[in-house]
Amino acid sequence: MSSIQEPAYRRIKAHVLAQIHRGVWQEGDLIPGEEALAREFGVSRMTVNRAIRELSDEQTVERIQGSGTYVTQQKYQSTLVAIRNIADEIAARGHVHRSDLQRLERVKATESLARQFRLPTAHVLFHSVVVHLENALPIQVEDRYVNPLVAAEYMQQDFSRLTPNAYLMRVAPLQGVQFSIEARLPPADVREMLQMPREEPCLVLHRQTQSQGQVAAVATLWHPASRYQFTGSF
Repeated sequence: MSSIQEPAYRRIKAHVLAQIHRGVWQEGDLIPGEEALAREFGVSRMTVNRAIRELSDEQTVERIQGSGTYVTQQKYQSTLVAIRNIADEIAARGHVHRSDLQRLERVKATESLARQFRLPTAHVLFHSVVVHLENALPIQVEDRYVNPLVAAEYMQQDFSRLTPNAYLMRVAPLQGVQFSIEARLPPADVREMLQMPREEPCLVLHRQTQSQGQVAAVATLWHPASRYQFTGSF
């Protein structure tokens, strides 16, 4: 069981987002007022106000003076790289997917990771490294850091049967994504896991996903350039 205490305003944000994602509160619906939420969560109105203000800044809700707070039209960004489960992609090609878990651990956030997650330095994160194979040929090394505040049971999952992406999409519905792609030579351990020759570069996808008003995961995905390509459409 995780001992991490989530700040009250984040719990309120997560509650509001969960109600919207489940369809309990839909576009145009008036959500409970700050006093009602403060009573429900046993916190001050100032704490509730911070949660609602951040949701308003993120355009999830709209505050109308003298009327209340309403659910806005939910907008989802479309990117060149779709957030898809690699196991589903491989199955769609009629091939066999297999995951080899290389590492699953709790780590303290470095300064760089803390900035990306917007968390204090040394905050605990979950870290996994998984090799994905297509017809027994490795095509991706997935190096992922996960925020325990949005996926508390991450360490208890069997990632030989379920991909990290599939699990996170279930427990932390996607709210936003940022990514970049580069070509670079892999470090020795990645090259070994992908069974690549020394001179071959990788296509590297760096991806940050948001859920429940927080950064949920930061992943670096390594692909042998000779075996993988990115596709997309607008």
